[in-house]
Amino acid sequence: MGHVNLVTGGAGFIGSHLCEALLARGDEVLCLDNFFTGRKANIEHLLGNPRFELIRHDVINPIVLEADCIYNFACPASPVHYQFNPVKTIQTNVMGAMNMLNLARETGARVLQASTSEVYGDPAVHPQVESYWGNVNPIGPRSCYDEGKRVAETLFFDYHQQDKVDIRVIRIFNTYGPRMLVNDGRVVSNFAVQALRNEPITIYGEGSQTRSFCYVDDLVRGIIAMMDCDGFNGPVNLGNPGEFTILELAEMVIQMTGAKSELVRNPLPKDDPTRRQPDITLAREKLGWEPAVPLVQGLRKTIDYFDALLSKNGD
Repeated sequence: MGHVNLVTGGAGFIGSHLCEALLARGDEVLCLDNFFTGRKANIEHLLGNPRFELIRHDVINPIVLEADCIYNFACPASPVHYQFNPVKTIQTNVMGAMNMLNLARETGARVLQASTSEVYGDPAVHPQVESYWGNVNPIGPRSCYDEGKRVAETLFFDYHQQDKVDIRVIRIFNTYGPRMLVNDGRVVSNFAVQALRNEPITIYGEGSQTRSFCYVDDLVRGIIAMMDCDGFNGPVNLGNPGEFTILELAEMVIQMTGAKSELVRNPLPKDDPTRRQPDITLAREKLGWEPAVPLVQGLRKTIDYFDALLSKNGD
């Protein structure tokens, strides 16, 4: 019998791909979601699987379940959604982490925290290494997410030191792929949807800020490799070290969609990081992991997903 995995935020973008991969290797999956940003459509095709179970629950409240492995992915991850109710975002990050750590302590489960490159803030070190402490504004519009995730990491290491909980911490950099939300506000989904609708593509600032984009299948491989890795708690960066400017991405999307979109420049949002690129030396060394899907290939699948979604919604 495979492991029993609890995936919080399992109906979300990354969570649903993770549920799928775990089922594909013969494991059981308990998918927990409150459907704030998660969507039933993401996991509908899994409901017929006898090894899959869906539980509607908010991680802010404790829950008692039996599981061997807990993947804590519950939290809105795009600024549009996490700034909608900042207090709720902090609660999800902090109480959610604590409830999952308590559950792991009680059941002896191994628990993995989905942290984020946002713990580095607007980095003064480039590319970002795990030992870098970050440059984060504690009272800005993004703090509910950035500081919430930083506290979650603190909790994980404190439970590990104090109560010997078996923890894993990953820091996820920009990830994209099918099942991202249309109104996500993140750059790949924004550009794809704007281009498919032949609307102007909005670029903030000069478009010279960089991001590194990791295709979701690559990320999921890294997540599972980290959970399976004995004797290494992390934190470990998971992302694609290939660095692209926002302008390059926009031009790629226009070319791939054949859109007639023009580029429109808007002012930069507050505390928007200028550069983001993971150093994945540690992931290569400890997990034997690195991304394999080139941006063009991943974008193709993502654009096709949005294309099908928009035509289904009569867009």
